[in-house]
Amino acid sequence: MKTLTRITFDPKVMGGKPCIRGLRVTVGTIVGLVAAGHSFADILKAYPYLEDEDLREALAYAAWRVEEIEAPLAPA
Repeated sequence: MKTLTRITFDPKVMGGKPCIRGLRVTVGTIVGLVAAGHSFADILKAYPYLEDEDLREALAYAAWRVEEIEAPLAPA
């Protein structure tokens, strides 16, 4: 996966959820809007401070997280 430069994590912003460029817009918000049928144009109109590439990275991050495998750690 390419390096994501627009997804940030800060415990002081939205409880540390993955956000777009430190803004109070979470990846989950973007994914939810796309899943609800909103176009990129709709989302960018509602959030004019976002950019097309922000939305693409949010979707790429969400896709990567879904494919990530979590395995329990072996006991020490």
